Amino acid sequence: MKIKNEKCRDPETTLKRAVKSGKKKLIKKDLAVFKKLILKRKEWIIEELKHITEDTLKKSQKEASGDISGYTYHMADVATDTYDREFSLGIAAKERQVLYELDDALKKIEEGTFGICEDCKCIIAKNRLRAVPQARLCVRCQEKKEKNNLP
Repeated sequence: MKIKNEKCRDPETTLKRAVKSGKKKLIKKDLAVFKKLILKRKEWIIEELKHITEDTLKKSQKEASGDISGYTYHMADVATDTYDREFSLGIAAKERQVLYELDDALKKIEEGTFGICEDCKCIIAKNRLRAVPQARLCVRCQEKKEKNNLP
């Protein structure tokens, strides 16, 4: 018996059905695929962070703007450069957060809890995990959380 996310209303009943069908977690083959996907995403994010670091943090404001003359900056140019730098740092912070979430997903794979919704304990759809491998909630619980504006 396959558990569908759409019918995941009563967590206890769903979990009982999952246990009866032997489907309380993802199979090892699926876990290996998701682990590989997570490791590839981590590698990509780390590369992106290196580029952001090189472009933003290792250059002075003068070098970043491309200005090699000794003249002073115009205030608008300084503001634009500062905005660009802060924007890049914001992206880097979000990417680091995703890295932490991917690390948590890898830990869950090792613990055998990967792919299980933290709220309703249903199995998270594989399509969702392919798109967002660090997902902690099934679509239904995520929608409920977003609707209620919970962190």
